[in-house]
Amino acid sequence: MLTVADIMSQSVVSIKSTTTVREMAAIFDTMRFGTLPIVDDAGNLKGIVTASDLVERDRPLHMPTVISLFDWIIPIEGEGSLQRELDKITAQTAAELASTNVVTVAPSDSVSSAAEIMSSKKLHALPVVEGKKLVGMVSRIDIIRSMNL
Repeated sequence: MLTVADIMSQSVVSIKSTTTVREMAAIFDTMRFGTLPIVDDAGNLKGIVTASDLVERDRPLHMPTVISLFDWIIPIEGEGSLQRELDKITAQTAAELASTNVVTVAPSDSVSSAAEIMSSKKLHALPVVEGKKLVGMVSRIDIIRSMNL
């Protein structure tokens, strides 16, 4: 049985929480991949930024649908969704743009388990961690390549 350790990329390009949007855009452009893990000085995974996060940052603000009831205005999507959109649009650093509830896999996990997670959660890459330490990344193309092994 192949494990994530057998197919993952170990030389991972990661960023710090202070990395700017402009710096991230340059990395995405030159490196030609769509996921950047954020690590602290000890190499612990703190979050993740995707190319989609940058694209969403430049889209127009969606004003929530509201219901007017008497003198109250009640947003249907909830106030939290508007605040999250505003936070993304105004983000200047990786920490402000990042997802911090990151789905990860361990090096010992099976490739089929990683494939299931990517498929069910519609992810293109997963950070590989031992404890909290980032040790690699596994992407859809890594899984596809493993089919030839």
